[in-house]
Formats: sequence, C-alpha cells, structure tokens
Amino acid sequence: MPHLDKLKSLPNKPALAVHKFSSCDGCQLAFINDGLKLLELSTLVDIKHFAEAGPVDENAKVDIAIIEGSVNTKHDEHRIKKIRANSKYLITMGACATSGGIQALRNNISRQQFEKWMKAVYPQHTDVIEAMELDTAKAIQDYVEVDFDIRGCPVSGEQMFHAVRQLLFKVEPEKVVDPVCTSCKHRGITCVMVANNEPCLGPVTANGCDALCPHINRGCYGCYGPSKYANFEAMTAKLKSMGLTNEEIAHKYHFINNQQQGFKEAGDEL
Repeated sequence: MPHLDKLKSLPNKPALAVHKFSSCDGCQLAFINDGLKLLELSTLVDIKHFAEAGPVDENAKVDIAIIEGSVNTKHDEHRIKKIRANSKYLITMGACATSGGIQALRNNISRQQFEKWMKAVYPQHTDVIEAMELDTAKAIQDYVEVDFDIRGCPVSGEQMFHAVRQLLFKVEPEKVVDPVCTSCKHRGITCVMVANNEPCLGPVTANGCDALCPHINRGCYGCYGPSKYANFEAMTAKLKSMGLTNEEIAHKYHFINNQQQGFKEAGDEL
C-alpha cells in the first residue's frame, strides 16, 4: 500500500507502539524526557506498547509502530517481521534503526576478528552468542519495509512529537535535508573549522540537532546522517588540508552512521 494511502487509513486516535532492538535506549529516553509532552501525546494516541514509559504488549496490533535499534540477532529478525505484520505504518528512529548505528562497526571487520573480540569479552558464553548472533548488524529497512525514518543519535523529543503530530493530520513528516551549517548560520555560530581548525562534518551532515556540537565549539560527528546536498569529495579535501590522515578521515565517516550511504562510500574510498 502506498504511504499516502496508509496515512489516510489511520484513525483519528491511532494505536501506537514503541519497540526497542539493539541500542542504548537513548532515542526512547529522548522521546520521554519531556514528561508534559508525553502526557499530551497519551491523549492523542492510544499507547499499546512502550516499555520505557509503562505499557507492555509486544504483540499488540497497532496503527503506528516506532522502532529504536538495529537487527543483530536471529531473535531480532523474527521480532521485526512480526512487528511489521502487526503495524499499518512503521517509523524507524535514530541512527541504530536507520543505518545500523555504532554496533554496525563490526560489519567492517572480518568474522575472525569479531569472534576473537567476542571470546575476549564473553569467554564463558561464546557458544551461546554464536548461536544467537547474526553475521552483521543492520538497519531495520534491510529486513522489512519502512514507511518513514527519523535520524539522529539520539533523536530529539521535539522531532518525535512533531512527526507523530503530522501523522495525526495524515501527512508525511518532514525530512531534514539541509546541512548542519544552515543552523550555524541561523544561530550566528562561528565556524569551528575556520576559527579553531576543528574537524567538523557539519557541511555533509543533515541538520536535526540545531548545531548542538558547533554551538559549544566542537565539530559535528555526523549523528543525523548525510545531508541531501553532501559533497564528500570537497569534505575529504578540506579535512586533508587540516592535516588529517586518510585513516583519521575514514574513522570520522565510519562512526555513528558508518553504513549510511554517503558516509560508508566516502570512508571506503580512503
């Protein structure tokens, strides 16, 4: 069913579920940090499952399912397919759900190296983990159809409430496409690369945090994934001119959104 038809079919007070997969819970916490807005949200939707906030019903059939975290285990794969079958409209929130997140860094190493690390960290349970674990950590969209994604590490509560409200009006939430530099200009923030020679991924990263890191004189880490207008060739050339090695630049690209198209390719080329 096309996304527009799905939106039109949503009831005025849709049933909603928030599910956690492999993640740090940061996106869910960002969602519920503002208690007053969460109370307001509870009057607009019927929350069926949201373990962090209280209601628990993993198998509830809902109109809107919001997913945090990536797929890392065979159990994860089974769960996400069942959740997709129980949901009319599915949203992924945060870097883990939309691109695999930090845990997807293991996709960039050999299976032998991964097994070596697992044995070092979990020497008593290696056989159990091997029986459960998939070979890769992947985004939700690699396993099921996703209707909309909200990037960030973590997302902000404001993003989530705004997205849900738009769905209640039966319109697709807005996509963040402009780079972080846009917020720096709007807020009057001096460019940290120009003023402090601080490496910053702001020119190639989608804006969603209102330039949180540059505002405190730190370079952008790329939490919101690549901007629609990202020029990675120019970004790489700039970082090299600042004295960074190819390996250092690749590490910056292969960080939070290391499997996201744009960051992955730019890092792989170095």
